Amino acid sequence: MYSALTLREAILENLKSRTWRAGHRLPTERELCGQFGLSRGAVRRVLADLKGRGLITQTVGSGTYVSEAVAQALAELSHGESPLATSPAELMSARLVLEPAIIAMVVGNATTADFARMEECCDRGEAAASLEEFELWDGRLHEAIAGAAHNAFISAVFQRMNEVRAQSEWGMLKRRSATPERRLDYQREHRELVAALKDRDGARAVQLCLEHLTHVRRNLLGY
Repeated sequence: MYSALTLREAILENLKSRTWRAGHRLPTERELCGQFGLSRGAVRRVLADLKGRGLITQTVGSGTYVSEAVAQALAELSHGESPLATSPAELMSARLVLEPAIIAMVVGNATTADFARMEECCDRGEAAASLEEFELWDGRLHEAIAGAAHNAFISAVFQRMNEVRAQSEWGMLKRRSATPERRLDYQREHRELVAALKDRDGARAVQLCLEHLTHVRRNLLGY
């Protein structure tokens, strides 16, 4: 049994070695599931992350292909693309320290476009037809909030955190703890946090951020 990280690194190695060039068709999701011993959801999360970074494209009814812009996308990852081997407990501890700490920067630096991106992530998460899709847009929302700080180092840290969320252990905990009621709670908490940021209410945004992350930790880890 391999991890989602192993799948991600295997795909990246094929891209970096040019074994798979622009336009190359990747194995199907079913084939990747069988080869790496992963669930369909885990494979889809890895592919969604790579697609979001411009490395691959997906066409409904046709398949997954190496992007025509793969060289540029790989160059953007060259500063250090491999996620750290981090447990869900370690990730939650880091999030509880880092995410509230950047609120003041977000309140001070966020633009109208940043708020529109946050709203889009909320919309897409609420419209998600599966837990995996919801989790993807949940991660994108937190990454968008970090991006609104307009600090390259912070953005890089949060991209790395999202890579950790793509690992199989995090996905397994999410599936075990997921209920329709909890998803609705998360959606409401996301909306309240974005509203506080748009109001430039830093104190309330910090409070809401801490409450949301504590709620997530309790549901995932039981404390």
